[in-house]
Amino acid sequence: MSVISHDSSQFTDIAASSWPMNAWYVAAWDHEVGRALQPCNVAGRPVVVYRTTAGEPVALADACWHRLVPLSMGTLCGDEVQCGYHGIRYDPDGKCTFMPAQETINPSAAVQSYPTVERHRFIWVWPGNPALADPDLIPDLHTNDDPDWAGDGSAIAVDAGYQLVLDNLMDLTHEEFIHTSSIGNEHLSVAPFDTEHSENAVTVTRWMRNIPAPPLWQYMLNIKFPDYQGPVDRWQIINYLAPSTIALDVGVAIAGTGAPEGDRSQGVNCFVLHTMTPTGPKTCMYHWAITRNFAIDKQRVTNELREGVAKVFFEDETMLNAQQSAIDANPGYDFYNLNIDAGGMWVRRTIAKMIAEERQ
Repeated sequence: MSVISHDSSQFTDIAASSWPMNAWYVAAWDHEVGRALQPCNVAGRPVVVYRTTAGEPVALADACWHRLVPLSMGTLCGDEVQCGYHGIRYDPDGKCTFMPAQETINPSAAVQSYPTVERHRFIWVWPGNPALADPDLIPDLHTNDDPDWAGDGSAIAVDAGYQLVLDNLMDLTHEEFIHTSSIGNEHLSVAPFDTEHSENAVTVTRWMRNIPAPPLWQYMLNIKFPDYQGPVDRWQIINYLAPSTIALDVGVAIAGTGAPEGDRSQGVNCFVLHTMTPTGPKTCMYHWAITRNFAIDKQRVTNELREGVAKVFFEDETMLNAQQSAIDANPGYDFYNLNIDAGGMWVRRTIAKMIAEERQ
């Protein structure tokens, strides 16, 4: 993790009014970052990411100190980025090391180097005050690289604000109506749920007992129990960690075998990981993965689940994009809230509190 300090006034920009800046956001999957300059947007800031010759990830502001040309249009010279316009070079800490046609380097010549950590198959970047960048605050998504779990995922460029994606994930009753062919059925909207919250986390828990398994869950259950076609106990435990990460603990078990009491041995369990990186007031990058603790040696199952869930999330994306367009067409409209919105309301309060504290 590297950083170069600058005047703290750089952290007070328009982005701070829409999302917290003092937080870890995913810039890319780890396999997307290598020995090439990769542009991305993290919390409204243009960033270029790459790896050093030692394999360490680096994130620099994607704008040359000289004329603001994107550094991602340049080249790598060893561990240094060379601007493609006039050849000015910057080391991984963002300090200028070379200027054309002069020996003296202007002491102010530098670009922001953001704290960067590789963890759980993601490259995380801290766009706010670097003095506050504690790696221990990175959300726990360990099932994405735990040897006892298997899985994979992808990313979606959503034309909707990141808080709309969070709303969608905190209330899963929409599965009954949007995802009817895969993970939804009529038992979702009638099942009771519990909502708990702390300073930076919200948990929504729903159990559906003795119900038919939706198609995708029936497929997964039959991987482990090929002949079972009976009722199941289904759970959805939505774990939110501020500002924009949700780990869904979901699964089904043969009905009456003790899953609600803690024995999931007669079922199948997945963690569906979601982390949203705001890129603008009405756009975000949505990184996701589905991980499982059964049939972990079967790559075919990993591929099929990734593709199946991608279709589910495409349905979400379509709905979210349409919702954002409707919001734009109805400025000033206040949402109405139902009981099912309790988790999402606590999420929005948590984010608003983080933003308010940063302003202070």
